[in-house]
Amino acid sequence: MEAELHQASKMQSVGRLAGGIAHDFNNMLSIIIGNNEILLKKVDPQGRLADNLREIHKAALRSADLTRQLLAYARKQTISPKVLDLNSVVEGMIAMLKRLIGEDIDLVWLPGKDLWPVQMDPSQIDHILANLCVNARDAIKDVGRVTIETDTIEFEAAYCNENLAVKPGEYVMLAVSDNGRGMCSETLSNIFDPFFTTKESGKGTGLGLATVYGVVKQNNGFVNVSSEPGRGTSFKIYLPRHQSQGVEPTPKRSHKPVAGQGRETILLVEDEPSILKMTKTILEMSGYKVLAANTPVKAIQYALEYSGKIHLLMTDVVMPEMNGLDLSKKIISIKPDLKLLFMSGYTANVIAHHGVLEKGVNFIQKPFSGKILGRKVREALDGD
Repeated sequence: MEAELHQASKMQSVGRLAGGIAHDFNNMLSIIIGNNEILLKKVDPQGRLADNLREIHKAALRSADLTRQLLAYARKQTISPKVLDLNSVVEGMIAMLKRLIGEDIDLVWLPGKDLWPVQMDPSQIDHILANLCVNARDAIKDVGRVTIETDTIEFEAAYCNENLAVKPGEYVMLAVSDNGRGMCSETLSNIFDPFFTTKESGKGTGLGLATVYGVVKQNNGFVNVSSEPGRGTSFKIYLPRHQSQGVEPTPKRSHKPVAGQGRETILLVEDEPSILKMTKTILEMSGYKVLAANTPVKAIQYALEYSGKIHLLMTDVVMPEMNGLDLSKKIISIKPDLKLLFMSGYTANVIAHHGVLEKGVNFIQKPFSGKILGRKVREALDGD
């Protein structure tokens, strides 16, 4: 119980830190990433300046990923849970995971039969498997084996009385095991701590397993780890069974780029001037006509005075005068047939408080690249 309380206290502290910096940090990264991509399109792609810009772009994306990992650990990242067949989600990742761990390591996939459904954001399963498989790969010297398996299990009250992190009930297990070097008991006791790593400097942030822990806890599950030096490691993740008769279709993983070009008119609302200017530039470079408003009042004025058709309202969620959801209702009353796309750099609990994270709502998390922006805009415009 003391260990659980200690871990919860650490998560709360990191959560406050992550939530406090996420909005401003994500806004700054949006400006860096967006303007960097604008410059890349204007310089010689073979020149030295382009190489420098690409390095800036990679560093900014790594920084954005660190923010996401902090938020995942603190259970504050934005998610879209779906009722899933875990076997189908894992099956869709196997080819990518084989490339990730390399040819010298065998990947064995053992799906359980008659698996119960779980409710979870499929991208979180991707995140868990990628982190665990990378760690397994790094724990294996040369050749070796990584095994992924699923199963169902029920924990009764007697077991839970001895294991306070576990609640009685039916669970779906996702296990990732390797035959690598294993861990000593001291390392094992620290693996979920943020920024703890046994890797050499520059090889790891110490957030990978911490974020796995945070993601599992966010979904009301728990993790068991077994490891001994020289005998490999096994991570077993238990996710509660979702009481549902059916599952939602697993999104198809398409590697084909979504066309970002368009001719539609977009009403863009953002109170941060640099993000407004950057996003407007990217959208215009993709062929869209953009009406850029730095306040909700200005956006309403555009809607009233613009005589042409406005196809999409793209608005920030949290703004000083009026939140994005209330603004969208006012704009729809003026332009009834336009589509909506919300954006924010705030954490999930803040966005949910403003009523945006509903099923079927189009949402883009800051920071975003031009490619992601183009895809999200087209999805919003082309959706029902």
